[in-house]
Amino acid sequence: MVLSGGATAAGPLLLCSLRARVERTEDVLLPLTPGLHRRGFATAVVRIAGARLGVLSCHLSLQRDERLAQADLLLERLASMGVEHAVAGGDLNDVPTGKAFRHLAGPLQDCRAVAPWGGELTFPPDEPRKRIDAVFATPGIEVLGCGVPSGLPGVGEDDLRAATDHLPVLAALRVPAAK
Repeated sequence: MVLSGGATAAGPLLLCSLRARVERTEDVLLPLTPGLHRRGFATAVVRIAGARLGVLSCHLSLQRDERLAQADLLLERLASMGVEHAVAGGDLNDVPTGKAFRHLAGPLQDCRAVAPWGGELTFPPDEPRKRIDAVFATPGIEVLGCGVPSGLPGVGEDDLRAATDHLPVLAALRVPAAK
């Protein structure tokens, strides 16, 4: 089920199970740099099986300085959600050694680095050479595994390439129950 995002967030989208109880959603348009694509965040706070979680989907800029500023806005948005635990994921258009990626991986857990599982590289999908898509989690969330879900039963390589121009990243996380 669509939770938040899409056109109203300039692309990023959040999907959820019907088991999630939605507290709130908000689509956030980021400052527009003339001549560049509009960017945004899809955000929500949900409760799932006793755990309260902030979630954010993003698609950061291709331009380095704008991307770094957007990474800062992402951290500010997570901090303002009023939750102890949060997960952010999306197309960073940056590699793990890049400034924006490192800026996010400072206060957050880079789930792939914490618990590598499956494939690592996400772009381009036919012959991936870079990891520019990632999932990050706040401290306190246990990362069980994270990576491109190659080889899952029922999921073929064509399925991984069908929906987008990147390979998907799947993170298995254990979120503590709300206090």
